[in-house]
Amino acid sequence: MGNVDKPGRMKRMIHRLSADTDSLVAEELRENCAELGATAIADCTNRSYVRIAGSIRTVTLRPRGGVPALEAELYDGSGIVELVWLGRRRIAGVEPGRQLVARGRLTQFEGRQTVFNPLYELLPG
Repeated sequence: MGNVDKPGRMKRMIHRLSADTDSLVAEELRENCAELGATAIADCTNRSYVRIAGSIRTVTLRPRGGVPALEAELYDGSGIVELVWLGRRRIAGVEPGRQLVARGRLTQFEGRQTVFNPLYELLPG
């Protein structure tokens, strides 16, 4: 009977460990943003000019209106912003796991916070 409970207990323990790791990563990203003088994504308002920093989670090539568009999901520990470069198929260094600082006008597009054609600076790492 003790063996039946072990898998459930193990799953809960693994879940707790991964949740703690996610919390630590989010906290570290928020601290990095503050050090870089960036605004936390959660504090950004629609239609404002923002300076945000974080880690790229995903990069996707998706056509918009017949034009190629490179999309990158930027996460800073407080929220997510979609960065979209219109007319680009690839940008060297813009890849998952890379950290960057981006500047531009924040807008709501298809229900998501988005910055089109942001200025950006790749951070060493």
